[in-house]
Amino acid sequence: MFKEEFPNAKIQRCQVHVARNILAKVPQKLKKKVADDLRSIFYASSKKKAKEFTKSFIERWGKELPSAVKSLKNSIESCLTFFNFPEQEWISLRSPYIIERLNKEFKRRTKSMEIVAGETSCYLLLAFISLKMEMSWIHTKIGKVHPNLPFYKKFTQEC
Repeated sequence: MFKEEFPNAKIQRCQVHVARNILAKVPQKLKKKVADDLRSIFYASSKKKAKEFTKSFIERWGKELPSAVKSLKNSIESCLTFFNFPEQEWISLRSPYIIERLNKEFKRRTKSMEIVAGETSCYLLLAFISLKMEMSWIHTKIGKVHPNLPFYKKFTQEC
């Protein structure tokens, strides 16, 4: 459905969630080693290096942890999408936390409502929530947003 509506969109999966899914398939005694190998992939200096680390991960853990390797193979491409963007944006793109937080706020605000006065009023409510959160983000540093990002510079100059 998403690909039908947004055929040109690039998908970046949250590396934290992918790593958690993979580590859930790993015995406790191996979790630290596997987590270190995953960090090598996700924090590689280039897409080429990340692919090399992925290949090493598959070779190292393929026989011992087949379900973890399968999980990585299924999601690796969408975890490395951020490499298609300028390097100063990578840190912000690795995790779609901002979008997740907005969706959580939508759910929190609308779940308590028994009845909505109509589709238009629901859209207005969601737009208000979005604008309110955006105003908060403009005036507050967001997690690890890199200060050299063009949009960040623009907003800090305006404020």
